[in-house]
Amino acid sequence: MKSEQRASWLVRRAVLATAVSTTIAASIAAGALARAEDGFTGIDGGPYAAAWTAAVDGPQPFSAMSTDFSVPITMSDGKVLKADIYQPTVNGQVASGQRPVVLQLQGYGKATYNLLQTILKIPGVEDVLMPWLATLNFPGSGLDGITDFTRQLDAGLAQGAIQDWDLVKGGYTLVQVDIRGTGVSEGDWQIFGQRERQDASEVIDWITRQPWSDGNVATMGTSFTGITALGAADQAPPGLKAVFAFEPSTDVFNDIAGSGGAIGTAFLGPWLLAVNLLKMAPDVEAVMSGRFDAAQQLQWLRDRLADPATYLDVVANGYTALNTDQLGPKARALLDPDSPFRKGITIDLAEIDAPTFIADSWFDIFGANPTTAFEKLPLPAEQKKLIMGDGYHTGGGLAGFGHPGMPPRLDVLQRAWFDKWLKGIDNGIDKYSPLTLKQQGGGWTTGGVSLLRPEASYRRMYLNDRPSGTAPTSLYDGGLAEQPLQDGVRDLTVAPGLLSICGRDTARITAGVSAFVVGCTEDSRIWEANGLSFTSGPVTQAATLSGPISVHLNTVLDAIDGYWVATVNDVAPDGNSREISSGQLVTSLRAIDEANSAKSANGDYTRPAYYIDLDRRQTVVPGQAITLDVAMVPTEAVLQPGHRLRIDVYASNFPKGIPILPVLVDTQLKPQHLRLDPNEPSWVNIALNSDIPN
Repeated sequence: MKSEQRASWLVRRAVLATAVSTTIAASIAAGALARAEDGFTGIDGGPYAAAWTAAVDGPQPFSAMSTDFSVPITMSDGKVLKADIYQPTVNGQVASGQRPVVLQLQGYGKATYNLLQTILKIPGVEDVLMPWLATLNFPGSGLDGITDFTRQLDAGLAQGAIQDWDLVKGGYTLVQVDIRGTGVSEGDWQIFGQRERQDASEVIDWITRQPWSDGNVATMGTSFTGITALGAADQAPPGLKAVFAFEPSTDVFNDIAGSGGAIGTAFLGPWLLAVNLLKMAPDVEAVMSGRFDAAQQLQWLRDRLADPATYLDVVANGYTALNTDQLGPKARALLDPDSPFRKGITIDLAEIDAPTFIADSWFDIFGANPTTAFEKLPLPAEQKKLIMGDGYHTGGGLAGFGHPGMPPRLDVLQRAWFDKWLKGIDNGIDKYSPLTLKQQGGGWTTGGVSLLRPEASYRRMYLNDRPSGTAPTSLYDGGLAEQPLQDGVRDLTVAPGLLSICGRDTARITAGVSAFVVGCTEDSRIWEANGLSFTSGPVTQAATLSGPISVHLNTVLDAIDGYWVATVNDVAPDGNSREISSGQLVTSLRAIDEANSAKSANGDYTRPAYYIDLDRRQTVVPGQAITLDVAMVPTEAVLQPGHRLRIDVYASNFPKGIPILPVLVDTQLKPQHLRLDPNEPSWVNIALNSDIPN
């Protein structure tokens, strides 16, 4: 009975989708193209969106698929990578003809993703359970953080993230490849290195030469596989025609591994451990498919035993070395911007020529990077898109996608992107807004090709010692004003502490897991007990801030090194202080790479870029004032009427950022001092569309 009901439901859905598709096609023919000539669509995709949805939910050209497991692909150096290939079938046989290919370069093991797909396709999970979970919402119950996640389950995130098998029914061939040194592929894991990207090019070339391929390939993925998707693109292989990446990074070092000179160990350690454990699983699929090769499996085992715990030794070295002389070659390479390792983990955006769609969120573990990457992509606005939600790595803050007035589901956008650039279907996805942003404190909005709003202008907001009366839990309650109101020199002391555990940066580094405790992620007042607060007056009308932000601090240390953290907060009339951006910097690693930095018209940094170079390390003389420019995560936010802007300053950010032990030894974990000096003021350089009251 249940199967009959499901079949009936599928028939009704197909009929409805066909009707919707026909109606929307007529709409596009009648007027949508004229609308597109005037510019891009709004967040909902305008008159094109229903046809995009119908392409996914409506009748498909195929109804079944076959899987070819553990297909060996030999690289130019002789190492063998393993691939699973999914193709549509007709009457139990692989469909004839050539089709475009969607490639995912996997680091967690393709068998793991096969299991996830199997669970997703259990009858009732995708069509009943997930939509039901998405209806759950208990604001004020203490479960807000959990339902913030579950309300995204009908937004097409799972389908868009794990290479949905339904793409096969839509006329695509899927290829899933374990990258070098992971899963069941041979070799040493490169951690996004140059050899991995060369492998990606060779795999794409191999795909284009297969009889089932029409020569058009897209890469896709989420997080780890999103990074490999973009990494393949910077090699500009001829067959690569599109990229769709969810929560990726193009600069792993500055996003998480060494942001501001502090290591994101709370994520990096568990992540490295997980990948190293998963890469030890044997190739069961090869046995099942009759492709077991004893000699090849022996080579796989030799490779695994040669490097069983990739890079975990570097993490251990960083937190056992008492001074920089005790850092080994690999640890020193991490702190050398010219090392092959550092260069290898940075994607060269200037080389990407394939149309690229990225979706991410402001507080993703990689959220510091996507807006800058979007702006640097050398592609016209029709060929590059970025969605930024207000969320974390677990979901991306995309709740409501697919509902009226909201952006289409992620899987719908992905399918439309592939249909356009791989199949040549003129479906209007190129007219979708280049930037689709969830404003922190506001709603969803669109933008052009730059995060910085044309109506916003950079200005200094100065830190001063005039009490705001709004930060009773902070170590110090100071003011923030567009004029330098400081009269005399005053040193304010802040010491390292652990209250940052109850902060939004902890939710960032834990991939959103700690966000289930909303008392910490939505209100910084507990963390502020370890910090200095500087707060503006309340705005009388909504004020928008957008783009990169930089905080300039005049500092004094009691030791030869220090560690500074700053946050930008939106303070509500009831005192709730919500973090909307943050940044961190080790004092001795403050040297700025001017060639890669950006400044506003007033000459102040908007995006200082640091070398993070051990050879450029500069310790300080205790008691001597040193100015620092701390790069904050770019964002877009709205201060609603009655809200205030706040800058918080801290001396630690555990577990988001943990300096290596030689730095901690040099800081001695001593208190640090922020100097308020009218002759050398501290300020935030921020782009606003209106003045902020003192």
